[in-house]
Amino acid sequence: MVSKQDFRRISDYLWEIPTSFHPKMQVPVWIFADEEILEDALGDLSIIQAVNVARLPGLVGHVVVMPDVHQGYGMPIGGVMAARVPEGIISPGAVGYDINCGVRVLTSTIKYENAKPYLSDLASVLYRNCPSGVGEKGSVPLTNEELEQVCQQGANWALTHGYAEAEDLQRTEEFGCLAEADPDAASKRAKERGKGQLGTLGAGNHFLEVDVVEEVFDQEAAEVMGLHAGCLGVQIHCGSRGFGHQICTDYVQDLQFAVIRYGIDLPDRELVCAPIESPEGQGYLAAMKSAANYAFANRQVLAWHTRRSFQEVFGTENSQLRQVYDIAHNMAKIETHEVAGESLTVCVHRKGATRAFGPGFAGLPTEYRPLGQPVLVPGSMGTHSWILLGTLASDRLSFGSSCHGAGRVMSRHKAKREIKGDRLKGELEHEGISIRAGSMSGLAEEAPQAYKDVSRVVNVVSQAGIARKVARLHPVAVVKG
Repeated sequence: MVSKQDFRRISDYLWEIPTSFHPKMQVPVWIFADEEILEDALGDLSIIQAVNVARLPGLVGHVVVMPDVHQGYGMPIGGVMAARVPEGIISPGAVGYDINCGVRVLTSTIKYENAKPYLSDLASVLYRNCPSGVGEKGSVPLTNEELEQVCQQGANWALTHGYAEAEDLQRTEEFGCLAEADPDAASKRAKERGKGQLGTLGAGNHFLEVDVVEEVFDQEAAEVMGLHAGCLGVQIHCGSRGFGHQICTDYVQDLQFAVIRYGIDLPDRELVCAPIESPEGQGYLAAMKSAANYAFANRQVLAWHTRRSFQEVFGTENSQLRQVYDIAHNMAKIETHEVAGESLTVCVHRKGATRAFGPGFAGLPTEYRPLGQPVLVPGSMGTHSWILLGTLASDRLSFGSSCHGAGRVMSRHKAKREIKGDRLKGELEHEGISIRAGSMSGLAEEAPQAYKDVSRVVNVVSQAGIARKVARLHPVAVVKG
């Protein structure tokens, strides 16, 4: 087990477990946390999982743990690792089952005070137009050929078929498409699951949320991003649905044999992996990219549904929704980072962590390059959400990464046992938040009290220097599966 005494404090918000903690650790573990968050992290197996990750072959720098950390499959949620290319490994478990689970934020000039009488109607229309729930079918069923096009083109497919505006793609991570995706690397079962789910939210922690911009901390950046205090915005949180889940399931199973074939000493079977340059590693990477592109298209179609819902409620002249940004949470990407003064090509795994590149990054739209990349950090229904910007320091400290949300402190099972969904719904609506949910037990799983204080999490990454605050949002209507 790990105790607080095993950490070396680097700064007020950064702690290290050195390689001396375990003889097989390849790199140290860095955790961004304050005292309280660190104590919480020691309450489950997340830190042990991070130590296990640090034992994988070919890693460089340090394993990063974000303040929204909690126990996951193999690698903790909120974990980041970088493996040297071509010597390192790639791990499906270190990416996660919901490949390219991510967040898209849209913004408007609709004043909250003017919209307030219509928010209940808006929540109902959004719930009707944006399918949510376990196994829910979408409004855009795909043929086999169309699914392959989505896998290869991502959000570009949505643009071609009338579900996107050109600016949306510019304001999306990787411009909405990862190159070299290969749908043939995905199984028949994965494709069958994916064909009917495009344009759906799913269930679990996925949601569509209408927010009001409550406070702006960086007026210049907010103006560029289209964030106006007192006006409505929308968050869409979902991923690659059953398609990505099946791809992870398939490769976690298939790569069990690769571990034996390549003689990899695995600290935890859930961290099953393969050398990046091996046929198995390349197969997973190609399939993962296909799921990532599917997720970009999925959020794009949901954005289209959201726009038509706003038009239905507010009319076409007053309902324009512009995209702020769209970011991924669960991904492995080939990037270049400076490690110990050396520029290295690495495969960065971000699981429950988001890219947070600083000013000057060429992969941003022109208007964002002087600012840095937007970082979108949702809360949980009754709590604040945040819009941040990446910093130059994040490259050195966290492989250009930041937190992705609040992070659980209560298991889903415990939340369902202790929280009544219908009572929670009543409490949230009493606070002025319109709720539409297909399942009261599912609503209870995602109760605000099941999560950390997201503002505390954001304060850690802000004080540590890996992201900076732009605006705080507050929910006024929520759609859950």
